[in-house]
Formats: sequence, structure tokens, C-alpha cells
Amino acid sequence: MWLLILAAAVAGVWLIRSRQTHAQAPGGAGGRAGRGAMVVPVSAAPATRGDIAVYLDGLGSVTPFYTVNVHSRVDGQLMSVHFEEGQLVNAGDVLLEIDPRPFQVMLEQAEGQMAHDQALLANAKVDLDRYRTLLAQDAIPKQQLDTQVSAVAQYEGAVKTDQGTIDNAKLDIVYCRITAPIGGRVGLRLVDAGNIVHASDASALLVITQVQPIAVLFTLPEDSLPPVLQKLRAGVRLPVDAFNRDKSQKLASGHLQTVDNQIDQTTGTLKLKAVFENSDSALFPQQFVNVRLLVEVKRQQVIVPVVAIQRGAQGTYVYVVKADSTVEVRKVKAGVSEGGDTSIDEGLEAGESVVTDGADKLQPGAKVTVRTPTGAPVRTPGSAPAGKGGVRGAGSGPGDGAGKGTGKGAGGAQRRVAGGPAA
Repeated sequence: MWLLILAAAVAGVWLIRSRQTHAQAPGGAGGRAGRGAMVVPVSAAPATRGDIAVYLDGLGSVTPFYTVNVHSRVDGQLMSVHFEEGQLVNAGDVLLEIDPRPFQVMLEQAEGQMAHDQALLANAKVDLDRYRTLLAQDAIPKQQLDTQVSAVAQYEGAVKTDQGTIDNAKLDIVYCRITAPIGGRVGLRLVDAGNIVHASDASALLVITQVQPIAVLFTLPEDSLPPVLQKLRAGVRLPVDAFNRDKSQKLASGHLQTVDNQIDQTTGTLKLKAVFENSDSALFPQQFVNVRLLVEVKRQQVIVPVVAIQRGAQGTYVYVVKADSTVEVRKVKAGVSEGGDTSIDEGLEAGESVVTDGADKLQPGAKVTVRTPTGAPVRTPGSAPAGKGGVRGAGSGPGDGAGKGTGKGAGGAQRRVAGGPAA
């Protein structure tokens, strides 16, 4: 009985395996054929031709053109303060006043001494004229005349000294009114009225920083410098944009002024200086900013969404949707990327459709159907986008903003202002 049971089990296993093998032979081929004929839904976008800009990104800090620590130039009691903390002042505005009365007394003393010396000088000159007349009559020795000439010179020197003392006293009175040497923003008050201040004090009375215009110092890698230096030598004014810490808001727009004279060997970077008008005071001294420098704008480039670019062992490639609704693997050379778009230097022409979503399910020659957003017109693969091509500015360089224009034909005349890879 056990032998019969074992023989029946072996026969059953052999029958099941033979059936599975028989089913897999045609079924496998049919499965492959089925997969080959399966239509894969994908999203596609047409390659357009437009302008794309090359940006260099750097980190910087806002630096005022001038920072002045205001000190007293005379000793005395601080009588009054004529500014509010954080106020914008102009050059020449009176900020502080020191008690001028001691210097006015010194001025009166100097003027009195000068009047005394002038009287002595006048008398010495009269005596000199007399001695010259007497010497002509041989009434006095010549030595007496020479002595009188020396006395006149001494009184003249005394009068000049008195004049210097008077001018010094007048200057001290002027210094009692402390004025703003530059226009800018006043910082916190460091000394209150009533205190005695000295010209030798180490601490300043207040600090003024110029904020309009204002500068931004930022760094770029040394490998990015050649195109920048070439533009500067040619006299091109390169636009610069300043963004906040997370690049969510553009703070100001300016231009590149100059570059430093040497590269920092520890970091391999070079400092650059940009100037901003800062009329709305959006930039504040010592503020951290992200800087974008527009180096050049490449005209009439083939542009596709950056998500269409695939990378593999053979390099960068895209899936091109052909007119028969099949896809073709096309090796391309990607250029500048910015704001979700990238330029194609080689391998693709404007008007061809590339797969932007669903590429992970594709193989060369696979059948596809192009998905479209709800309410959007359905386009056949390889056809131009329906409607009018937009003209827009992408990124944050000149031409920033969004606009609509009219463009007809394959893909429309679409203009993008985009930037290069982060520095």
C-alpha cells in the first residue's frame, strides 16, 4: 500500500510540473508580448526655444560704505542731544551740544591780549620811524635803531600768536556743536546729556552708518571668476540681486562694483563688492543675504523641464515621444538649469516632446499615452502646445516677474530668464 501511495504522489507531482511548464512556454512569450504592447501613461512637455540666463550664487553680508564713530574734540559738559536713536540724519545736522561758555571766556581773553600787543606794536612802529629820522641826522647810534627794529618784529610775532589763540578759541566753540560728518542712520545713544565728555575718551558718543547707498560683500569660487573678470574688463555692468536667508524674497537689486585683488587660499574664493541704492532700506548693515550675479544671457536655446533629464551609465538622456506614440531614448548634453528648466546644448530640437513623468516605467520603443491636466487640451505626441506661447521671466534676475505675451507656432516664443547652477 505504501508503494502504491508513493507512486501516485510522484505521478501527481510530475503531472502538475508538466502542466506548469506547458502553460509558461506560450504564456511567457505572450506575457512579454503583452508587456511590449502595453500602453504606458506618461506626462510630456515640448522642447521650446528661448533665452536662459547664467547666474552665479554666493553668500554675502551687507556692509555700509562708511561707518563713523563720533567723538568729542573738546572737553566739557554735554548739554543737549538733538537726535533720536535710529534716526536718519544728513551730513551737517547738529547732533550734540557741549557747553561753550569756557571757550567763549578764553576767546575774550585772547582778544584782549591781542589788543594789548597791537597797541605795543603800533607804538614800536612810531618809535622806529623817529629813530630812522634821528639816525639820518646822526643824533642816535645805529645800534639803537637796530634794537627798535627787533622790538617791532617781536610785537608783530606776539600779535600773530594772539591771532592763533583767538582762532583756536573760535574753533573750540565750533567743536562744541557736534554735527553729522556723513548722512546715514544713527545708532543707539551711548552718552546722556549732563555727562562730562573728553576728547581723549575711548568710547564714542554715537555711531553713524551710511545705508543709502549700501554695499554687499560676497564670495565666489575661483573657478567661476574668468567670465566675471572678462565682463568687468569689457566695462559691462553686471546686475546683482540680494535675497533673504531662505531665498524666498528678493530684497534689492544693484550692480557689481569691483572684485578683491587676491584669492583667499584657505577657501579658494574671491570677495566681490556690489552696490545697492537701498532706497527702501530693505538692506541693513551686517545682514546676511544670498547673492545672485547675472553673468550672461544665452539666446535662443532649446529648453526643456529639468525633470525630463534622466541620468544613467551612458550619461544624460531623455525619452522623446515620437509621432507614432512610442518613445525613443535620446542622449543629450544638458546646459544651464534654473527654476525647473534646463537648456539642451546637443541632441534635441525645439518642438520635440519629452517625457516628464513616468519615465521609470519606460523602455525604448514602448507605447505611451500622454496624460494632460484636467481641462487642458489633449495634444498628440510631437505636436506644438495649443494656445499662445507665454513670455515670462523665471528666477530673480533682470526681467523678474511674470507676464503674458503672444507667440504662435511650435511651442510659441517662450522667453525664460533663468540662472546657472549654484556656485
